[in-house]
Amino acid sequence: MKLILTSDVVDLGRRGDVVDVADGFARNYLLPQKYAIKANDGALEAAESIRETRLAAERKAKNLAEAIATQLVGSRVVLAAQAGDEGQLYGSVSVADVVEGIRRFTGIELDKSQVEMDESIKAIGLHEIQIKVHTEVEFPLTLDIIPA
Repeated sequence: MKLILTSDVVDLGRRGDVVDVADGFARNYLLPQKYAIKANDGALEAAESIRETRLAAERKAKNLAEAIATQLVGSRVVLAAQAGDEGQLYGSVSVADVVEGIRRFTGIELDKSQVEMDESIKAIGLHEIQIKVHTEVEFPLTLDIIPA
């Protein structure tokens, strides 16, 4: 059965895609959950406009992500944290601390899900983390943790 997806479906397609699926899958899952509509001439035209809108939004999101990356690449964000004499932090620097530090230092608002840290930072010094602002835009950022 030929359908037009009205929302993203994992392992099948994205919103606005025209897909050919088994009749049972369409009748029992996609159509009742309103993930798809039957493809006809009018719906195919609507699907094309949905797809164009989605592609334009994706291009805009990627351009915004690249602009953020150009501002942050090569920069060093300085964060102050309470530390002992040997350089060990009393607590740790978490993702939320990093997001707040980037906002204060550069004025750029990031979401916590865009910051990738293997583990919390527990010592002063330079630490490199990954920032992923888009599926195709990822870059390293250097954090300089100093004692407060």
